Parts: sequence; C-alpha cells; structure tokens
Amino acid sequence: MSKQQPPPTIYRLNVTLKETEPAIWRRILVPSNITLHRLHLILQEIMGWTNSHLYRFEVGAKEYGESDPDNDFNELDFINSKRAKLVQLVTAKGNTFVYEYDFGDGWTHDLVVEDILEPVPGAIYPICLEGERACPPEDCGGPHGYSRLLGIIVNPEHEEYRETLTWLGGDFRPSLFSVEKVNRYLKPILPH
Repeated sequence: MSKQQPPPTIYRLNVTLKETEPAIWRRILVPSNITLHRLHLILQEIMGWTNSHLYRFEVGAKEYGESDPDNDFNELDFINSKRAKLVQLVTAKGNTFVYEYDFGDGWTHDLVVEDILEPVPGAIYPICLEGERACPPEDCGGPHGYSRLLGIIVNPEHEEYRETLTWLGGDFRPSLFSVEKVNRYLKPILPH
C-alpha cells in the first residue's frame, strides 16, 4: 500500500519587472513542486506577456530554460526548465532569483520568496493576489523603449503619436491592472 504524499507547500512570490518606473509588480501564490517551465507559463499570464520569446531563470550561478531549436552553436546552454522543480532550487523564505523574458528586449524580473505557507484546503493554485500597472507591450524595445513609448502616448503633438497608437491597437493604459482578469486566465494546477 503506497503512502499518500502530503500536499506541497505554497510559495508567496513577489515578482518585479526591473528598470520600470513606476514599478510593475505582482504577488502570487504557487505550489512549491512546480517546474520552472510551469512557473514561466504562470509568469507569462500574471505579467501579461504573450509567450512569444525565449526565457531563462537564473538561480544562483545556474541558468534554466528551454533549448532553442535555432541554437546551432550551443550559445544558450540552459539546464532543462521542464525537469527543474522550484522547491529543489529555491528552498527558503527570502531567497531571490531572476526570470528573463525576450532576450532581445531584455525584460528582467526579480522574484523573491516572501513566505512559505501551508496550502489552504479547497484553494486552487496558482493565484495572483495583487499587482500594479499593465505589462509593457511585446517588442517595444525593452525598458528604454517602453519609457520612450510612454512619453509618446501622452503627447498628441509627438510626430510618432498616431503611428504608436495604431501599433498599440488604438489604446494602451499603463496604469491598468486587473487581478480578477489575471486569475480568470490562470490555469489551475491539479493534484497528480
């Protein structure tokens, strides 16, 4: 007779997108036994990215990610993120690690383990608890390009105003963030 394993602990993570002012951040609860690849998918949803680019996690001196099919010269030699579990790499409250998305734009996120909790019976994880500000648009040029974009969209006299608004689909509200909307799109992690 096999003994049933206890449920995983829950990590409360603070995720902050670096080099943005005012800060773009999220606070989430995730099961500790997820893979880094699954955490990548969660981060895509909570931040508002579209999962259109490569990513990597930096935990200590090691880098985790997916292999790139176009990586002919083995420039991106990552440890497989689909085999690396969060709980094996980030083990204590206060631990920090880095998530980078889109190596061209260089969107770097600092992640901090704020707390390690017991799961609440009946709760479904992951859950986004709170956050501030909209995710920058994909392919806008990283933090510097995003700052420039913000300057353009508040100035109807700017020569690139109309072109930029068209590229943005007609509207972009940088202060807008909805935790309810994020949680509707998060996919629950079901027990094995």
